[in-house]
Amino acid sequence: MHPRYTLHIGTKSFSSWSLRPWLAMKHAGLSFTEDMIALRMPDTKQRIALVSPSGKVPALTIEEDGRAQTIWDSLAICETIAERHPEALLWPHDPAARAEARSLAAEMHAGFPDVRKNLSMDIGKILPTPELDEATSAQVARLIALWESALKRYGGEFLCGSFSIADCFYAPVVTRFETYSVALPPASEAYAARIQALPSMREWRQAALAETRPAAPV
Repeated sequence: MHPRYTLHIGTKSFSSWSLRPWLAMKHAGLSFTEDMIALRMPDTKQRIALVSPSGKVPALTIEEDGRAQTIWDSLAICETIAERHPEALLWPHDPAARAEARSLAAEMHAGFPDVRKNLSMDIGKILPTPELDEATSAQVARLIALWESALKRYGGEFLCGSFSIADCFYAPVVTRFETYSVALPPASEAYAARIQALPSMREWRQAALAETRPAAPV
């Protein structure tokens, strides 16, 4: 019997963490139920608490052999899917490329707090480029350096050659750079365009544009 997957995610316009495992599961060709919980609403916290032990999204519920298990945290979900579906090649086959892809994903997962704060994900909006403080500027430069280095080293369309979890983790950054018109060197600009052109990214974007936004954050 095949497992039943339910991915609990947040508002697609805003939830960068939700986009990452959603892309991985789409790339793996998995059938899953999508449970979207609107963020910035009065009942958001209560709704998330029903499905996620961390009180955050995303969370993945796996029902299998009469049992249900919930995995929370975007990286843990991606690792679980990669382990359960090795045929999807969510990590590169080459050991060196795989190690770098894991490093890239882990750095994004743990870092860049000022970029998250000052260049928040807001799909569908084009906002004025803010005047960035020193910390945010340094983090933007680091992001671009990571992309440029990986793209040059592996020479493929994606960060470590073929599409991987590393690309899932930087896809929200692609949308941030678009929203705030962050200038990119040619290789990174082309990479960002390839990410945006993915059928799964187009699907996410279309759904984000169709969402009803809250009148104001709560």
